[in-house]
Amino acid sequence: MFDNLRESASSSFYEEESNELYREPSSSPAAQPVARRSGSRFLGMTGQQRFLLSLMLLFTVCILGTLAMFLLGKMSLF
Repeated sequence: MFDNLRESASSSFYEEESNELYREPSSSPAAQPVARRSGSRFLGMTGQQRFLLSLMLLFTVCILGTLAMFLLGKMSLF
């Protein structure tokens, strides 16, 4: 069953495709990668998006904590 496994892997469709993707880089300045600033984004989000996400997480934890306290009888309305 596994006799021709290496041969079938070497003649795979993906190998032909990967040869096209990984060509030698050209020496033109336009093909050089652009330097990225580190620290401007974390997880691909801006500062406002991270703030909103952390605020939503805070509200979720507060609501779930209050619900758990009601269910366990540690808190009541009156």
